[in-house]
Amino acid sequence: MDIYKINDMGELIKDNEYVGRGIVIGKTADGEKAAVAYFIMGRSENSRNRVFKKEGENITIYPFDESKVEDPSLIIYSPIRVIDNKLIVTNGDQTDTIYDFVRIGKSFKDALETRQFEPDSPNFTPRISGMITFGANDFTYSMSILKSMDAEGTECARYTFDYKSMNGLGHFIHTYEHNGNPIPTFQGEPERVAIPNDMDEFAEKIWNNLNDDNKISLYVRYIDLKNGSVQSKMYNKNLM
Repeated sequence: MDIYKINDMGELIKDNEYVGRGIVIGKTADGEKAAVAYFIMGRSENSRNRVFKKEGENITIYPFDESKVEDPSLIIYSPIRVIDNKLIVTNGDQTDTIYDFVRIGKSFKDALETRQFEPDSPNFTPRISGMITFGANDFTYSMSILKSMDAEGTECARYTFDYKSMNGLGHFIHTYEHNGNPIPTFQGEPERVAIPNDMDEFAEKIWNNLNDDNKISLYVRYIDLKNGSVQSKMYNKNLM
């Protein structure tokens, strides 16, 4: 097994019916841009009734059809928020927790010490989070997963991974290993994936390889490390 293998993002997800929510962070092969991607999938009508909307530098999830909303607490949140020289991306309202902690000078890890996995027994969906910190025409990033230590949701295990950026390399973390009942949570370290220079190529690779029945929305952003300019692409299945 090659522990330094850099995987093709499409190959990792194409035959997986349900990887849940996913975060990718990395640097383009030419070393010029930071890349971040966030996608959501869903099996229930409540989960599938969602769209991404851009609000300035931030992304927020809203119900597509408000009349069908059953429980908004776990499906409506801002997956991407920007503060100072940091970009935060998560699969829940812990985005706001991290934002609030950073605002008062505390850390990514400090914020997540106050949170745990989602209370959606029996799945106990993990909370996955990432944060990019920009500086000196480069960046570092952290990723985290909070998940249940047992089938009863008795205790929370917290894992944090810290990275310096490397040309062409990204890391991919997702909530679930594959479909199931209950759904098995992600295991191990974030997966190493290739980050191409072309944002459209990367976005299409992800969207086209996510399971057609269960994919809902995807947002990809590339940030130029020299001038801060942004390219982005959004997919909403409910608006197609």
